[in-house]
Amino acid sequence: MDTSICLLWHRYLLNAVKSRSMRDVAYLIAGANSICGFKFKPLRIITARPVRFAALPSCPANLTGLSVCVHLQFMNKPILVIKFGSAVLAGKDGRTNTAVIRKIANEVAALHKHYTIIVVSSGAVSSGKHFLKDYKGTLTEKKAAAAIGNPILINYYQNYFSKHGITVAQALCERHHFSNRHQFVQMKNTFEAFWKNNIIPVVNENDLISNNELKFSDNDELATLLAIGFNAEKLIICTSSNGFLDADKNIIPAVNTIDDNILSFISTEKSAVGLGGMLSKITFTQLATSLGIEVFITGLKDDKPLQKTLALQKGTYFKARKSNLKERQKWLMSGSVTVGQIHVDAGAEKALLARKSLLTVGISKAVGTFGQGQVVQLMNETGEIIGVAKTKLDTAEVNKNRTTKNMIAAHADDIVLF
Repeated sequence: MDTSICLLWHRYLLNAVKSRSMRDVAYLIAGANSICGFKFKPLRIITARPVRFAALPSCPANLTGLSVCVHLQFMNKPILVIKFGSAVLAGKDGRTNTAVIRKIANEVAALHKHYTIIVVSSGAVSSGKHFLKDYKGTLTEKKAAAAIGNPILINYYQNYFSKHGITVAQALCERHHFSNRHQFVQMKNTFEAFWKNNIIPVVNENDLISNNELKFSDNDELATLLAIGFNAEKLIICTSSNGFLDADKNIIPAVNTIDDNILSFISTEKSAVGLGGMLSKITFTQLATSLGIEVFITGLKDDKPLQKTLALQKGTYFKARKSNLKERQKWLMSGSVTVGQIHVDAGAEKALLARKSLLTVGISKAVGTFGQGQVVQLMNETGEIIGVAKTKLDTAEVNKNRTTKNMIAAHADDIVLF
């Protein structure tokens, strides 16, 4: 077959991959295999979820001069993030209950056949605080307890997961791993290396060195940011309440919309060993569902609790809303940390609502010190926050070029409006 035809087919395939059209990719691979002699393995299209792809330096021998060929790697299992809070893991004495860890391992191992899984586990402080004399719960003592407890906790997980032939990896995260896009991509690549080797990451905050001013509010936030950043299909939050309760303390089985009626049921009480509470869980559930992720609030009581939860037989199910945001925009909306403000005039606000880029002529002022590529809040003329944007210019360049025509301060793809 003429090499030019193969090259053309190859370009079509590249475009299909970039647009993530599953049907087109399937058709083109079939054609590429039969006509151009490509050596792609047969693919099993499971769902309409996006594919992960990477460029390889090699290419089929019959395509002389073509430097890159596409290697498709279908993630045929959707991503599931499961968060276990301190109150779920703690026994009556406040220490980590190993029977609960065993139950978690059994449940996650069963789900692992159908999902690519991230476990977010609290419990480091409660596992380590008993080794400190006269523990009073000061910030320094909590950091020390977490450093002591983390290896103990991960050892429990490894012990029980190994009985199912599964290895776990400890992943200690900090807030800047999400606020810095480059570091977040590095973290994603590392997690993908885990999954390729049948390893389940067990994630917690790196309490020992986390900056007090730049840390997660609790592990509900950490789990939510992981779910959003990794484009998870589902997020399970395990709690001692076993679900979201109404005014009569009965579990509400399903919530389609988090409205004022639902919010009225929230208790501000926190568990004795945790940081969050139901208010935190609902806050981050709102964020996750708004970005297309199904959320379940449940507990570990009963037999096969997580499997029953996903089958809508236990806990509370929160329906996901449709989201058309791109991966980068989801990161901007959830994981980024804003370092300044850009105030825009009415004309610029109208253009932004029409999904246009932000031009410097539409900026009335820039507040704070931010650099190129950092994320800022977008403010309208009335002082409302209307969105966030990753800037192409630093503070000085924005203020210097406010009268310069056709200069882009932030590209439309790097802007998310609330």
